[in-house]
Amino acid sequence: MERPPLKVQVVAADREVWAGDVVNVIARTTEGDIGILPGHEPLMAALVPCVVDIVTDDGRSETLAVDGGFISVAQGHVYILSQEAVMGEEVTLELAYKASHELAAIRDAGDISDEQLHHLNILHAQIRAGEKVQNRQSA
Repeated sequence: MERPPLKVQVVAADREVWAGDVVNVIARTTEGDIGILPGHEPLMAALVPCVVDIVTDDGRSETLAVDGGFISVAQGHVYILSQEAVMGEEVTLELAYKASHELAAIRDAGDISDEQLHHLNILHAQIRAGEKVQNRQSA
């Protein structure tokens, strides 16, 4: 018996970033990577800055980056709540590369604050999301 698709909402502090019916969600929690399929047991977990990969019920792939936050799974619904979330196609790779290199230089010099390190991790997630979308589009 086929299970109905999951209802997913990705919400940032300032907007709903994405919503739809999906058959698979992959994200990274503080405990490691997690895959969510229809029928998944209830779950609440903290996310780290990561790429979230989504496969819609019609087979499309969606990729976004979150700066951490939470993922909640219950009764066929998945909620991803994050302060900042962007779709991979919204990432301007050139700007993200530049900012990432600048922060990496500060980190390598040993003078990086916790806030700057968190921002560097967010940039890395955004770059991975942007590159995944770019690679899909060029394939």
